[in-house]
Amino acid sequence: MASGEKVDYVFKVVLIGDSAVGKSQILARFARNEFSLDSKATIGVEFQTRTLVIDHKSVKAQIWDTAGQERAVTSAYYRGALGALLVYDITKRQSFDHIPRWLEELRGHADKNIVIMLVGNKSDLEDERAVSTEDAKEFAEKENLFFLETSALQATNVESAFQTVLSEIFKIHSKKNIVTDPKANGAAPPLAGKKVLVPGPAQEIPKSKCCSSM
Repeated sequence: MASGEKVDYVFKVVLIGDSAVGKSQILARFARNEFSLDSKATIGVEFQTRTLVIDHKSVKAQIWDTAGQERAVTSAYYRGALGALLVYDITKRQSFDHIPRWLEELRGHADKNIVIMLVGNKSDLEDERAVSTEDAKEFAEKENLFFLETSALQATNVESAFQTVLSEIFKIHSKKNIVTDPKANGAAPPLAGKKVLVPGPAQEIPKSKCCSSM
């Protein structure tokens, strides 16, 4: 991508859920199309970006991952988030049973219009399934969440999960006409603050982190 690339929107999306459910793998698959079987938990919060075109507009997704710090997630992590992937492992019932707690925390700290996708990861491990698709669908419908089962390993539905969330955010925010001038901070008021690396050329952000393959 050219360094002078114009970005019309910047949307912050957070990944939350128990540790070891595959959040970092989902992020790596979406941001860099990578998967590592010997992935180690990273220390501290990290984010990666990917720019997509939605309805002829350039949308930069800024995806934040708790990176093994699930118990230490603070309100700063959620601040400015317009979307969230709420992830559990279909082979670990406990990770699904904890979803209501994560949802409560998310709704307590995030924007009231946040777009939430419930994600059942590791769908490739069907033989070890401990959470039925029906249970998850029922919960998602009750809580008004989007829902998909994914496999970061096989790259199943990872793209769809992010695309759905980002398209829905785009729909909400283009209706509001929040970003009328991309030069006016590119990301609109919810993302303003020291964490937003938007005003300059779009590609200043994480060349070293997310674009090493280019």
